[in-house]
Amino acid sequence: MPAAWVEALVRAGWPSARLTAGALDGPVRITASTDAPLRVEADLDVDGLALETEDGSIAADGVGADVRVALALPDDAVEAHIDGSLRGGDVLIGTAYIDLPDAPVAMGLDIARAGDGEWNLQRLHWHDGDALRVSGNARLTSDLGIGALDLTLRSADASALPERYLSGWLGMSGLAGLSLTGGVGAAILLDAGTLRRIELDLAQLDVGDAAGRFRFDGLDGEVRYSASTPVRSAVTWQGGALYGMPFEAAEWRLDSGQGALRLREPAVFAFLGGRVGFETLQVQPPTGAAGLQMQTALRLDALDVGMMAAALDWPAFAGTLSGRIPTVRYADNRIDFEGGLTMDLFDGSVEVSSLSIERPFGVLPTVTSDLALRGLDLHALTGVFGFGSIEGRLHGRIDGLRLVDWNATAFDAELHTERTPGVRQRISQRAVQDISSVGDASFVSTLQGRAIALFDDFGYRDIGISCRLRNGVCRMGGLRSQGNTFTIVDGAGLPRLDVVGFNRDVDWPVLIERLAAAAGGDVAPVID
Repeated sequence: MPAAWVEALVRAGWPSARLTAGALDGPVRITASTDAPLRVEADLDVDGLALETEDGSIAADGVGADVRVALALPDDAVEAHIDGSLRGGDVLIGTAYIDLPDAPVAMGLDIARAGDGEWNLQRLHWHDGDALRVSGNARLTSDLGIGALDLTLRSADASALPERYLSGWLGMSGLAGLSLTGGVGAAILLDAGTLRRIELDLAQLDVGDAAGRFRFDGLDGEVRYSASTPVRSAVTWQGGALYGMPFEAAEWRLDSGQGALRLREPAVFAFLGGRVGFETLQVQPPTGAAGLQMQTALRLDALDVGMMAAALDWPAFAGTLSGRIPTVRYADNRIDFEGGLTMDLFDGSVEVSSLSIERPFGVLPTVTSDLALRGLDLHALTGVFGFGSIEGRLHGRIDGLRLVDWNATAFDAELHTERTPGVRQRISQRAVQDISSVGDASFVSTLQGRAIALFDDFGYRDIGISCRLRNGVCRMGGLRSQGNTFTIVDGAGLPRLDVVGFNRDVDWPVLIERLAAAAGGDVAPVID
């Protein structure tokens, strides 16, 4: 019998449902009398069932089932008891997407509803082998929002969970393709839309991001959250990696009560040849309209920038990264860092401030920050980038840096040299050529024509260059600007050599190509 033939009966208890495809086979007994509620009992074999609600919040397609149904419709109420198994097909409930396996999944459900009131799921049972077992009860609002929940979940083999049960939520969070290996269990108590208790048990659980952004190995222990009574727990990991950079084992000892999860004592672990320390941590689960919130104090001690550069396929930087960030806040899919970090690089320092990250694991992650450069050794810096050779000390700033999907879209940068006692200020011919190519410039010398090629390097008084990036165009500047020209290098001594730019507006992609060509040595001099 086509499933659509019984749609009227289904809509008597579920008015917004529509059966759009499928076939039913099996005995159905309907009992109707004037002094008793309508009752329906059925033992059905269901094939290829498809249904949807009017608002699209619930849908199913291609579902097979063997179910026993007992339905009663007393007055304006609904009582239903369903037991059996589901096999194959897809189910969508809100943002949850379930890809049912071909093997039968045992299920049981007792439902009661009066009028247009809440749906009471007095019994909820789900058994999908070692992948997932669920038992408990729930109360749904009239529009199928969660009013109350008391569930126990267990997965002895979590490898099937991401694809079978979690893909909807993971996709919305930018974590599509997440892998799980090991065991996990949970107990969840929610009442009046407020989370009251969570008990999470991890059994040698490995978590891996498909894009390689993070990995956790051997998560083990318990995480306990309570909205009222104080509880304690502890969880460990054996190691992992962040963007390909490995970190070592750590233990997190936790307290909870009054609606927050807190770190009982600092958690410290080895990372990039140094150490990362979480001095404090407070996590508040979603409540009402507010999403997940987190706050921590973070310390970084002597992280090896060279190891970081190698892992991220950057130029071969050398130095350390240290600092303390007194407050790191996460809310509304955004991380804000209050405080600063200092990177000791090239015998100088780079200070990072006003750092924030939007959608850190989502689509088009966006980073904003300000940077201050102090006393970088230009000889070491230009050597790393293959940018000729410059001796001197570099200072400057990069304000309003904005990266979208890790590509620069805006910043206001200014870099310059400062005279330092005991430090020579010399620039090689190769570096002059590279600067000229990047700045769309030529160089002016006291020597004529190709006689300049007789000299390997030159003295300089000052070097300065700036770029204000907006809408894909870099507005260039230098030590001095006049009209469409700007001075990048002020020469000193004999032969005197100045580098002057003649185009202040440069397309950002073109500038990037020039930088790449300069680093590869693929430039030729332009002499005025």
